Amino acid sequence: MLLRFPPWKVAIVFLTLFAGVLCSLPNWVSEEQRAAYLGWLPVKPMKLGLDLKGGASVSLQIDPAELRTNELRNVNRIAGEKLRETPLIPVRERSPQGNAVIIRVANAEDGPKALERLKTMGGGNIYQITQRADGAIEIKFTDAHFAQLQSDAVDASREAVQRRADNSGLVEPYITRQGDNRVLVEVPGLSPGEVDTLVETLTQAGVLTFNLVDTQANPADYQVGVPRNNRVALPNDGQGGAPQVIMLDSIIAGSDLSGARQDFDEFSRPSIAFQLHSSGAAKFGRATTANIGRPFAIVLDNRIVSAPNIQSPITGGNGQITGSFTADEAEQLAIVLRSGALPAKLQVVERRMVNPSLGADSITAGVTASVVGVILVAIFMILAYGLLGIFAVIALGFNIVMMIGVLSLFGATLTLPGIAGILLTMGMAVDYNVLIFERIREEKKAGRSPITSVEAGYEMAMSTIVDANVTHLVAAMVMFNLGEGPVRGFALTLAIGVLTSIFTAVIVARWIMAVWLKTFRPKWIPI
Repeated sequence: MLLRFPPWKVAIVFLTLFAGVLCSLPNWVSEEQRAAYLGWLPVKPMKLGLDLKGGASVSLQIDPAELRTNELRNVNRIAGEKLRETPLIPVRERSPQGNAVIIRVANAEDGPKALERLKTMGGGNIYQITQRADGAIEIKFTDAHFAQLQSDAVDASREAVQRRADNSGLVEPYITRQGDNRVLVEVPGLSPGEVDTLVETLTQAGVLTFNLVDTQANPADYQVGVPRNNRVALPNDGQGGAPQVIMLDSIIAGSDLSGARQDFDEFSRPSIAFQLHSSGAAKFGRATTANIGRPFAIVLDNRIVSAPNIQSPITGGNGQITGSFTADEAEQLAIVLRSGALPAKLQVVERRMVNPSLGADSITAGVTASVVGVILVAIFMILAYGLLGIFAVIALGFNIVMMIGVLSLFGATLTLPGIAGILLTMGMAVDYNVLIFERIREEKKAGRSPITSVEAGYEMAMSTIVDANVTHLVAAMVMFNLGEGPVRGFALTLAIGVLTSIFTAVIVARWIMAVWLKTFRPKWIPI
């Protein structure tokens, strides 16, 4: 029964093998040949991992303290909007302090009303909003909500880093989340100098805001970078780093930008030309109309780049940022602004360079090990099992081709652990055939006919093969879900190899054997 292959089964086997061979073809030809003959094929060759191609690996971690500070500033802004709702509740002080936003109302009798209104900002699972003994209202994040903010910030950082890498024109960057609070960036083919520029571009927070300057406040009364009474003193790079006091609530932010590019001002100095989307342009137009004659600060990452005076309403939605930066720095900054700000600055926790020549040596060693492994396995199978061993070697060849085809189809990245997974799978595929052939040999010794021996061999070995593959797949799934980087690469090739091995060892080799038995009708099995 197991040796019966109706036409529809044969068609499925042929189509599956053909698809596997077709998907693996781009890996066997040169780039010129691919362009000339395989341009119609949507499958691309496997990408080589950093350990095979060389390049840079950078692990970035979000700064939780800066994330809390940035999020508290958002809470401070939202709280201000709530208290300005009708009827307005006058406020004496409102600013982030430590790990909370502190609000003091102007009139003590407004305290309970302010507390109730602020509690409408979010449920108790988001904020802890309480009134202290001194009458001040304190807003803190709950631990669960801040943990969620951190998780969301890592995802947002990964997306922003991906956009920055794409806008920088990098070839084949690999960017993924790593654990609970890290982002892994791998880029092949970079020199150490290029890596320095890349790291600077990827880690810059890129938080841009336009804030009104408080010309009445004395900078000497403020500690630089520490908010107080909805104001903060920041260093002004246009004034040699001297601090200047600005309002915490921004007019517009980087999220209001629709575009940014490197440009030059009327004095041929490098600058960044930017465009605002419609809502941002409307907000900026209203703010500049209401504050003619007042200076506003262009703030980037808590430093004032410049603080021009508002001469007239700015309603066109276009503007220019000037400062003391070079053309390259302006281009880098434009990339950061186009790609969007990070929730908080990223810190480099690990940085590793892989020499391209080392990667080439790894490829050579991996290919050599694979070829030697296949040859040794083929020799063993033929010597031990004769003609049946040849069938197993043919199936093994299809197994390797199909593994490469599936990896190419899914756009997988081949790493050294991945090569190890392929080699391990080759041994597993042969092991399945050994189980089957030994069962066939036992049936032959018992005096069974060739067809009966082969059918019994497959039938009796099937349960062992299925059990082994289930445990292999479970192990691969655990490694893929819990592992990182190379471990996941090994798990992926192992899982794909298990599935292709089942197909080639149990189905393809059995079909070849069925054709041989039907065609030649042997009186005995040469095993």
